[in-house]
Amino acid sequence: MSVTIKDVAKEANVSPSTVSRVLSDSDKISEKTKRKVRKVMNELGYHINYNARVLVQKSTKTIGIVMKHSATHSWHNPFFPEVLRGISTYCHKLDYSISLTTGESEESIYKEVVKMVHGKRIDGIIVLYSKKDDKVVPFLIEQQVPFVVIGKPMEHTNEIMYVDNDNVQAGKEAAEFLIDLGHEEIGFIGDNPDFQVIQDRMNGFKEALLSNDLFYRDEYIKYVDDNNNRKIVTELFNQEITPTALVISSDIQAIGILKLLHEIGYRVPDDISIVTFNKTFITELSIPSLTTVNTQTYQLGYESSRCLIELINEPEMFKRSVIIPTVIEVNDSHQKVLKV
Repeated sequence: MSVTIKDVAKEANVSPSTVSRVLSDSDKISEKTKRKVRKVMNELGYHINYNARVLVQKSTKTIGIVMKHSATHSWHNPFFPEVLRGISTYCHKLDYSISLTTGESEESIYKEVVKMVHGKRIDGIIVLYSKKDDKVVPFLIEQQVPFVVIGKPMEHTNEIMYVDNDNVQAGKEAAEFLIDLGHEEIGFIGDNPDFQVIQDRMNGFKEALLSNDLFYRDEYIKYVDDNNNRKIVTELFNQEITPTALVISSDIQAIGILKLLHEIGYRVPDDISIVTFNKTFITELSIPSLTTVNTQTYQLGYESSRCLIELINEPEMFKRSVIIPTVIEVNDSHQKVLKV
């Protein structure tokens, strides 16, 4: 015979409603009582009947995750597993499951989101990006679905709860780190500029150059995709005046650029310095190890799930932003400029 909430309540000497509040991690219950009730649950072997909960509460206890790219592409980027680890950690604390979009194009991802919402398969959604002309966020607003965006919204700012870094400041600090080392000819390499994070980091980079009375060269600003890495590296280093340093918007891009620089005979950091973004295993294992702006990816995921579950429980709450600080992690891909 299965153990019930009443059984747990009797053994713990509390009311069944207290057990229910412990299950939902209510802040109205003290930590001492939560520990006592959870200990009894473990001792009695109590397991939540999720199917019954869904029927009674009209809740799936599931959060949808909308990826920036297709599932195949996302798993190749170390940012995604790390942000997902943060999301999963908080969800696990409150017995929420996660459901990933599986489309292989922007349109198929959007259709997957529509299925999630109309099929009532999720209680809320975390969108892992902020992008120009995106269809997902306007749909979620229209459907009045609780959702949180990782990244600063490009539109509907007052209607959206989001978690982000100050990417303008992060881009500025990355450039100033190189400027303080004596670099004056600095390039910027980003991916799709339709994403807000890339615009912000590039704008911060530009601000740092101008505030230090350095030339801002359009020919030093490059945007890459999977097919043009070699082309932009060739363009950067076939100019009369070439960069002595690069700010690169992600670690996965930096690895590709590092390989191409090696192929054309440029040594890092002897010939060119690099600062990138996102601290992952890639930045530590690359040769040389990459100096990086640590965006605290795990914390971005953790805070986004915490904010979303709060929003699910209190749909009328004020839509706020949470800014996660960044810090430069110094490794081996930079050096000072030797003045002649």
